[in-house]
Amino acid sequence: MMNKSAPIGVFDSGVGGLTVVREIMRQIPNEKIVYFGDTARVPYGSKSKETVTRYSRQIVRFLQTQEVKAIVVACNTASAYALDEIEKETDIPMIGVVKPGARVAAETTSNGKIGVIATEGTVNSHIYSRYIKEIKADANVVGKACPLFVPLVEEGLLQDPVTDEIAKRYLTELIDIGIDTLILGCTHYPLLRSTVGKIMGEGVTLVNPAYETARELKELLDREELLNEEEPKLGDNKYRFYVSDGAEKFKRFANSIIKYGILSAKIINIEEY
Repeated sequence: MMNKSAPIGVFDSGVGGLTVVREIMRQIPNEKIVYFGDTARVPYGSKSKETVTRYSRQIVRFLQTQEVKAIVVACNTASAYALDEIEKETDIPMIGVVKPGARVAAETTSNGKIGVIATEGTVNSHIYSRYIKEIKADANVVGKACPLFVPLVEEGLLQDPVTDEIAKRYLTELIDIGIDTLILGCTHYPLLRSTVGKIMGEGVTLVNPAYETARELKELLDREELLNEEEPKLGDNKYRFYVSDGAEKFKRFANSIIKYGILSAKIINIEEY
């Protein structure tokens, strides 16, 4: 039986997974978290399935050394490419960010036209389309890669004319198709939610997989009887952050989106795992 007070492991190719961490903190506040951001090898979106699976495997090994009780693959590309494979290699319960978002989109749409904005890797994997069609066979799912969104977010250009202009270019095609539901299929994208929402208009429902993943994680922990009922004690090192490079930059960005005061991020050599 796993220890209820053990932490949840969360990993991403960089900083985007912090949107998932933020939702876990809000929705399951008693849980401890160990986060790993692979900042030395970001982005995953343009890399091959084999490479992303190898990276994910190394990160899971690292998280196992932290004695985590569950793992959240908070990266759409890793969820698309690696989750099915790495899940079989460990007995730790594991969830990705794709299925929860796909389920909500399939349940939300009225006209069956669903857009997915994501990295190149996630769009080319057609994973959202596959999961959505399992629930709603007649859905028309249109993927659109938005490669410039990640660097814009990481540069802090969340409210900027440049971001508005690029978003309009990316999203015009989806507006013309007449989608009524749009999945923010990369963990960075919820940080551009207001920009995307403004361009898409009120008739389009935005689905944030980070929010849905935290909800699903809570259900999973409940089912497995792993929910931490007790609030961690002061000085209990509730949230720990690790990166493969650029700890200072990571810390600055993390503090701008998580209001809990991230005191430090430790660099580890992930290639050793």
